[in-house]
Amino acid sequence: MHVVVTEYNDNWRQMFREESRKIKRIFVDELIDIHHIGSTSVPGLQAKPIIDIMPVVKDIEKIDSFNEQMAGLGYECMGELGMKGRRYFRKGGDNRTHQVHVFQVDNKEDINRHLAVRDYLRTHSEEVKQYGNLKENLAKQFPNDITAYMDGKDAFVKELERIALRWYRNI
Repeated sequence: MHVVVTEYNDNWRQMFREESRKIKRIFVDELIDIHHIGSTSVPGLQAKPIIDIMPVVKDIEKIDSFNEQMAGLGYECMGELGMKGRRYFRKGGDNRTHQVHVFQVDNKEDINRHLAVRDYLRTHSEEVKQYGNLKENLAKQFPNDITAYMDGKDAFVKELERIALRWYRNI
């Protein structure tokens, strides 16, 4: 997968809204909420242009019954893909455009981690700048190695998650 990090794009919000409407029509009564997460959800943050969507559902086991409908939207159904209690879908193959991370409503740890990082970055511009610069530099250093790119962000992201979660619990 080619690693491309771009400047923030205002169209990402609309892309999230459009795709979330389609997902809502599939998950219907199972859906409790749906969130735009990840770097494209943070105004001003440089990002890989991939829209991350986090539906929160009543029963994660029932999501497997929607795999065919999600495939109809162009998603590859990946199951848990290394994260217990999640259902992961990706769209676009090597030119990925969307990722869907589905969690059951009582999975507060994963849900709060994603929301905490998003909300923390939305209110802390210095960290947005640091994170964006790191991602831009890693993308230049590893343009054809997504694993090296992800490994290069790992320590920063873990520390960001720790700080963001502490902040999130206090707001």
